[in-house]
Amino acid sequence: MVRMGQVELGEAAGVSKQLILEFERGSRTPHRNNLLAIQAALEAAGVVFIEENGGGAGVRLRDRAG
Repeated sequence: MVRMGQVELGEAAGVSKQLILEFERGSRTPHRNNLLAIQAALEAAGVVFIEENGGGAGVRLRDRAG
């Protein structure tokens, strides 16, 4: 797992820190291609996105052993 802040996430996703900041605040929704790039960067850092399964969508950290 890699720890990353807004700058590192933006760099890993190829988007600006400002876009990350505004997305976190809820004041901006990135275009689909940017959302996919952010998701890919987070997945590369060890985040697993969980589909809706009756209990709600969510995220967790990938098992280091897996």
